[in-house]
Amino acid sequence: MPQTFDDFHFDQALSDGLSSMGYLKPTPIQDQAIPVIMQGRDMIACAQTGTGKTAAYLLPVINEIIHTDHRHLNALIIAPTRELAQQIDQQIEGFAYFTGVSSIPVYGGGDGAAWDQQRKALEQGADIVIATPGRLIALLAGGTVVFDHLKHLILDEADRMLDMGFFEDIVRIISYLPKKRQTLLFSATMPPKIRQLANKILDNPAEINIAIAKPAEGILQQAYVVHDAQKTALMDHLLKTHNWNSVIIFASTKEMVKKLGHAFAKAGRSSRAFHSDLEQAEREDIMRAFKARQLNILIGTDVLSRGIDVEGISAVINYDVPPDPEDYVHRVGRTARAETTGTAITFINEADQRKFYTIENLIGKEVPKMPLPEFLGAGPAYEPEKRKKVHGRPQGRGSHPKGQKRHFRRR
Repeated sequence: MPQTFDDFHFDQALSDGLSSMGYLKPTPIQDQAIPVIMQGRDMIACAQTGTGKTAAYLLPVINEIIHTDHRHLNALIIAPTRELAQQIDQQIEGFAYFTGVSSIPVYGGGDGAAWDQQRKALEQGADIVIATPGRLIALLAGGTVVFDHLKHLILDEADRMLDMGFFEDIVRIISYLPKKRQTLLFSATMPPKIRQLANKILDNPAEINIAIAKPAEGILQQAYVVHDAQKTALMDHLLKTHNWNSVIIFASTKEMVKKLGHAFAKAGRSSRAFHSDLEQAEREDIMRAFKARQLNILIGTDVLSRGIDVEGISAVINYDVPPDPEDYVHRVGRTARAETTGTAITFINEADQRKFYTIENLIGKEVPKMPLPEFLGAGPAYEPEKRKKVHGRPQGRGSHPKGQKRHFRRR
């Protein structure tokens, strides 16, 4: 197994992106899948969330695009939900930051302006399109997208897409694509319908099976069910009552990271916010200070959770439930490294209860729900199974956030 990503001999610009995101060592799925993809073979991979599968297919595809002389729409990634499409696009943005490789997320759920924005972005062109099946079918019907030069088709969470009834849509989308292409299919399970789809669209594929990476046994996992208004006071209480000498606090948005950073600075805590708006040199200085214990608290998004290799972290606090179970595994894995012990605490508000229930199913254990300190009053009841799903998303998750930056990046 490669010891570092340098062993794959990626283009230097891509290696710089990996380094800036803190990726150090490939996971088993990356170790096995990247060489196969770089050889140009079709592949079917059974890999659950939490195994690093997204980077496993993005890195070799981005690396190939960098070395393509005539740039066209090169890769199509089909994902079941807009949330996953957004996450994949954000990872591309990080990996490809120094490369000039561009991407467009295409999904439904927005208004007419969002439709028009996506249509225009596709007409202007990008290297990678990440799309949900329904919206892509609608755009294809309008003659907006041309796939004449497509080299890669990637189906992410294929079993989930089939569970949502997208089998015919996927087959229809593929009818628009060049027959000569590389096709990669990722699925957490391999039911007969997935095999049927694989036989239909893959050519002599390599097969890879990877088990989910579970949090280390040395991690004491706990959760608090809270109202949003209780989170800051609870976090302050935990930091005051525990003798933690090194803590990472995760939030799911850059804006919340900045907000917490300002609050901690005002309170005089030894802390820094770590986010993409900082210059690379400043991020490196912060990381050096944290590793040297000159900083006790580091606040960051999920980018920080992947690949950071710092031993002796006492605790990880999830200010909110991560948007994907994979992110939870990466977040809590920052503590209890090298056979040590550590604590991982998650704050669960009402809107995030179904997400955390999904995480518990993934890791195969129930995380104890701790009583709130009396001075905070009562929190909401933990009833994740009673929270109804609306349009395929857990109620309370909300619609596309206002002010979401436009992801299309022109070359």
